[in-house]
Amino acid sequence: MRIRSLGVIDDAVVELSPGFTAVTGETGAGKTMVVTSLGLLLGGRADPALVRIGAKAAVVEGRIVMRPDAPAALRAEEAGAELDDGALLISRTVSAEGRSRAHVGGRSVPVGLLAELADDLVAVHGQTDQQGLLRPARQRQALDRYAGDAVAVPLEKYAAAHRRLRAVAGELEEITTRARERAQEADLLRFGLDEIAAVEPLSGEDTELAAEAERLGHAESLSSAAQVAHAALAGNVEDPEGVDAGALVAGAHRALESVRSHDPALGALAERIGELGILLGDVAGELAGYADDLDADPLRLAAVEERRAALTQLIRKYGSAENGVDSVLEWAEHGSVRLLELDGDDERIDELTAERDGLRLELSALAQALTDARNEAATRFASAVTEELASLAMPHARVTIDVRQTEDPEGVEVGGRLVAYGPSGVDEVELLLAPHPGAQPRPIAKGASGGELSRVMLAVEVVFAGSDPVPTYLFDEVDAGVGGKAAVEVGRRLAKLAKVAQVVVVTHLPQVAAFADRQLLVEKTNDGSVTRSGVTVLEGEARIRELSRMLAGHEDSASARAHAEELLAAARSPE
Repeated sequence: MRIRSLGVIDDAVVELSPGFTAVTGETGAGKTMVVTSLGLLLGGRADPALVRIGAKAAVVEGRIVMRPDAPAALRAEEAGAELDDGALLISRTVSAEGRSRAHVGGRSVPVGLLAELADDLVAVHGQTDQQGLLRPARQRQALDRYAGDAVAVPLEKYAAAHRRLRAVAGELEEITTRARERAQEADLLRFGLDEIAAVEPLSGEDTELAAEAERLGHAESLSSAAQVAHAALAGNVEDPEGVDAGALVAGAHRALESVRSHDPALGALAERIGELGILLGDVAGELAGYADDLDADPLRLAAVEERRAALTQLIRKYGSAENGVDSVLEWAEHGSVRLLELDGDDERIDELTAERDGLRLELSALAQALTDARNEAATRFASAVTEELASLAMPHARVTIDVRQTEDPEGVEVGGRLVAYGPSGVDEVELLLAPHPGAQPRPIAKGASGGELSRVMLAVEVVFAGSDPVPTYLFDEVDAGVGGKAAVEVGRRLAKLAKVAQVVVVTHLPQVAAFADRQLLVEKTNDGSVTRSGVTVLEGEARIRELSRMLAGHEDSASARAHAEELLAAARSPE
């Protein structure tokens, strides 16, 4: 993580160990700015007062290594970000005017996305900033993971039944609440289908009737034209001397036939004229038949027009002028299907009601199994955390988990009561703390002081290690109010947690820092005008000097050096 122009830090690079990193330094050196920087990367509030005096903006950049299939990586990819060689690059800029910008994987994103990623990346625990397991929903999820298959198996079945119940209840509500509208729709469909059935339209019938009406309406002129054309082609029996096209063509053919043997070209023309005569004869015959068959019956014309009027009315009400009768038939087909659905409402309501009641009984049984499994896991968890707290200078503290339900007359029956239910069951899970004998258990956020709360969170995280998928834990002031042997135990448990996750601790205690895989020193110098802070990785002699300073107030004390070396040796030795 690189930090620029943030608070007392001018420009610093923070290299965190994959295991346990301790951040140390004198009061006011800027250790809190390390925590603040991480908070900005996780979508925390952008306060322009954090920008270093004289700078235009504060910038925090982080490189987070993660699996490509990690939830945070998948969510970032949805926003258009890309992993860089297995790492997600995040940056946050806060201007002196208060404007804030965020970038993830090379893509500008809303700051809110950083907060979404934070839930899957880092759990922060400190005097003023408590996240993660303080939220009841996360407490229930963590308890479920802690319980393992005892909860996972019935929870999967419960979730599936719950989804089906919601779908069934939604459909049932839609049918019953819209009963009047659906009945009106059914009546309109039934009326329309009856009206169409009474007319019995045929596909393409309107086109055929239009053509017939046109023909019948002009029957006399059509007949006269056919007769005149026939006479022109085949002659008029009442005028034997008249000239017709057939006779003229026949004369032409005879003239050429007499000389065709003298020139093949003329013979070819004779053949073509002969074909023309045959064609004229065919056309003349068809004209005669057309004139004879033409029906000029006014009664038939009236019937056709009446039929067309009936079809036009159907088309106007149920179809379209563009597609004619075919659109009416299509409406009738869809209307019949829809009417069957609407007429089957009563039967469907009975089916859905029976299925809903069955699903509620199934949910009741599965919810009871979930509650029993959670209560069993809660007892084991509470005992384990209480045992951890005894080694963290809270020997009389007692942690319990309250697994409770809320009564709801519309809920499902569990344990003889109707209780509210949701996609994860009927249980509300809350961690409670009684810090000393005689104290009433209260929610951990209210039942512990700032220092106690951080230690409770540490104990919880150690117990939940491996159950909660968050890969990084940040503890600020986890050692508040702790010293001596208890401080050593805090360091030991942080090291234990670091075996399964990345742990970052801001601490004043050398007993805690000695257990770290990497110790970072935040220090500042004052040149009279500008205060600068840097972050240094301590190794060998430099680390012993810093531990000595933390022990005795100055790094040159021989006894403090000996104690520092003893602390490091004890931290590296097995328990």
